[in-house]
Order: sequence, then C-alpha cells, then structure tokens
Amino acid sequence: MQLPKPRGAFSADVFEALRSGPSRLTEPGLPAPESPDDAAIALWALYELHGWGFDDLDDDPEWHPSVIAVRGELERDLESRLRERWGGASPEGDFAETFFAYVEGHDGPSLARHVQRNATTDEVMELLKVRSLYHLHETDPTAWLVPRLQAGPKAGLVEMLYDEYGTGDPNRLHHHLFARGLDAVGLQSDYGAYVDDAPLEALEQNNVWTFFGLHRRLRGAALGHLAAFEATSSGPCRRVVQGLDRLGFDPAIIRYYAEHVTADAAHEQVAVRAVCGRLLETEPGLRDDVFFGAFTCLDQESRLARTLLDRWEADR
Repeated sequence: MQLPKPRGAFSADVFEALRSGPSRLTEPGLPAPESPDDAAIALWALYELHGWGFDDLDDDPEWHPSVIAVRGELERDLESRLRERWGGASPEGDFAETFFAYVEGHDGPSLARHVQRNATTDEVMELLKVRSLYHLHETDPTAWLVPRLQAGPKAGLVEMLYDEYGTGDPNRLHHHLFARGLDAVGLQSDYGAYVDDAPLEALEQNNVWTFFGLHRRLRGAALGHLAAFEATSSGPCRRVVQGLDRLGFDPAIIRYYAEHVTADAAHEQVAVRAVCGRLLETEPGLRDDVFFGAFTCLDQESRLARTLLDRWEADR
C-alpha cells in the first residue's frame, strides 16, 4: 500500500516528513489542517503505521515521538468534536434493555434500504469501495481491546472475534470473504485501494474505530461502538443481500453479506450482554463511555448515509 494523496498542505507536509524524516513534524512551520479532510486523511495514514504500513516509506516511523505528537493533536481534536456531537449522558435502567431501546430509537437514513429497493449497480459499486476501507481489516482495531479487559468481558469478546476471524479457517475470515467478493465484481481487493476516493465521513468512521481501540481509557467507548455496530447489522445485511440479488451481483459478494445476517444476529446479543454488560458489572463507571461509543457509531453511519444518498440523488 502506498501513502494516500494529500488533501491539503498539512497532510502533504505530514506525508513528506514520513518519507524524508519524521523529526520535521515537530519543527516550526508545519501548517494547521486546512480542512476536516486534510486532518482526517493525515490521521488515517498515521494510524495505518500501526497496521499494514506503507511500501513507499524507507524507514519505519510507527513509534517516532514526532509522529505520536502530531497524532495526539489530531486525536484531541477528533475526540472533542465527537463528544460535542454526543453532548449527553447515558439513559438509566437495565443496561441491555436500555441499550437495545437506545439503538432502536436512533432515526437516520438507511443505505441498506436504498440498496434493497432503489440503488443502481454503479451506486452499489461505489458503496463497496467506500465500505472496503473498513471491511478489508474488519474487527482488527477491536482486537487491541483484549488485553485491557477483565475475565468476563474478555471471554465474550474473544468468542466474537473467533467467529469474525473465521473460527480458524482463513477462507471464512470475514475480511477475506469481502476481498473475494470485491475480486468477483471486478474491484480491487488490496487494502486501502480506494482511500483516495473515500468521503470524509468514511475516513472519520475508520479513524474512530482505531482511535477507540488504541486507547485503554476509551475501552468502554470502543465496546459500546462495537455493540451498536453489531446491533444494527443483521437486518441491514439482509436488505443488502436482497438488493444485490435484485441487481444480479456475483454470489461471492452476496455471500459476505449473507454470512452477517446470521452471524450478527448472534453477535449483537454477545456484544451487548456478554461483553458490555459484563464490563459494566466490574466497571460501572464506564456506562457513559459505552453509550458515548454507541452514539458515535450510529451518528457517523447516519452522516455517511446522508452524504452518499444526497450525492446519488443529485446525480440522477
């Protein structure tokens, strides 16, 4: 994977420093991000130093102090905006019942419903490109949470991860299923292949997954985010399957979504009850963080859906 295209002077300078010497990042003269896109693409690239890395970097700047310092500034700005959007406290009551009601009560536009009923083939192809940013490393950011949890929530999370990673079979590993689906429909399956085309909302979705996963203090938010994701996956995946079948898409990509219809129906119960519920039994002070993470997941998906639906409507 190559470094992405910069989206402003800030990301251009960050990427050049990664190539030529990370110490330059803390020297005077680094501009401030000139747009949310400029900041988001830079943060995405800095996070990817902890993942696949980049082939066009001669040295490994993953833990260079200057890189971490710049990443920290971007993270503080991101967290501030996320908390400002949330702006609330968690609802009271039995956790599982309250959480499911909270998720059910969220009202936002649905990409899955659009795929099911109205989407064109071109729109679905664009959506697959956008989704590839996450689905080609699905649940990897969540794996960072395992050593940060006590026995109860750890056992529940590892149960989920074992399923997500194919129960030991590489051919059933979820991000491998998605890659095979992309190949079947003629899209690139290399991780990061479509990052230059990703809208801001997709970049920020992926940045939040990694941000929550990397910070121990945000383990409650990370698990709440995961639980909201799982609780809103099975039904939408069923709609996507119906839409892909309506449009005559290759069975390989349909299989990916069909796998999640059944898997995520079980995962939502595990994520809410066996992971988040157990977490709050031992660390009740994290309840607000769990709901903060859940809100962030739902809010970001709504923002991405609105961006894509508005674009498609304008193009018709």
